[in-house]
Amino acid sequence: MTTRQRHIAHFHLHTALTGTQYDDVIELVSGITPHVQAIPPNALQVDLTSALRYFDMSAYDAVQTVKMRLKAHYGIDSSAGLAGNRMLAAMAADASAPGDTTRVPTGQAADWLYPRPVTALPGIGRATADTLHRYGLHTIGQLTDLPSATLQRLLGAGQARLLTERARGHDPRPVVPAEPAAHLAADLTLSRDCLDPAQHHRAVLGLADRIGQRLRGEREFAGRLTLTVRYADRTSTTRTRALPEPTDHSPAVAATALGLLTSLGLQRARVRAFVLRADDLRPAASAYRQLSMDPTDARARAVEVAADRARRRFGQEAVRPATLAD
Repeated sequence: MTTRQRHIAHFHLHTALTGTQYDDVIELVSGITPHVQAIPPNALQVDLTSALRYFDMSAYDAVQTVKMRLKAHYGIDSSAGLAGNRMLAAMAADASAPGDTTRVPTGQAADWLYPRPVTALPGIGRATADTLHRYGLHTIGQLTDLPSATLQRLLGAGQARLLTERARGHDPRPVVPAEPAAHLAADLTLSRDCLDPAQHHRAVLGLADRIGQRLRGEREFAGRLTLTVRYADRTSTTRTRALPEPTDHSPAVAATALGLLTSLGLQRARVRAFVLRADDLRPAASAYRQLSMDPTDARARAVEVAADRARRRFGQEAVRPATLAD
């Protein structure tokens, strides 16, 4: 039996979307194919395989149709990747300049992957990358050329098998239509490429403070944070981490957000934008909080409540954390 070639597209939406706007975008794209998977805060994947025969168009033309509809209906600019599976489509989208579409043709995935850096593969974080670099492994092609037994000695059997499959362009995961999870997001696009780690630190602190304010304003606690960093070359990196406990407390959000930033090891990276997303949301009334015997914690939360009250009365700039003062 012949397996039908899949056509998966990954779209990056180059704008900050509210939850309602994101829902509208998914509904719009669902008019072309029902196989749409939300990837908050500003991306989505679609399986075009069945739609191509129905609309009698090529996969590339279908992608361009989606992009034109996004622009015509909502003024949203987008870039896209088109490939035979989800992983390759996402990597191709990361390699696309705004407005462009990168296609990985069927049968050419290995050639396309071969010269790319190992850090472009999903699942390779800072620690794994450092291990591979220490042994002179810098490109995906070098991973595929390495004997499997050697890679297993470096990374362990489970991770070695997974990375070997990904390095060869294999990804059997289907596109799963699902409603986007409830989340809150804050983003910051810098006026110019930023190399300064201190400014990266300040930007993430500011986003964490905004997320904390929104959580308290909507009376919700967050259980998980996701930090996305976009670079000057239009690539991006995303890291996710669970909070120690569900919270709406800005310092707790900031501590986890800064931990995510540190885990990226940016050093002198040229950064263009940050997006911080809080999800695993739950009503504040139903969430728990570990009691503390430290009076400093109680005072900090009391100050936070007073600051929120002042912002509501006098505006957002009325009270700011000292670390964000000009």
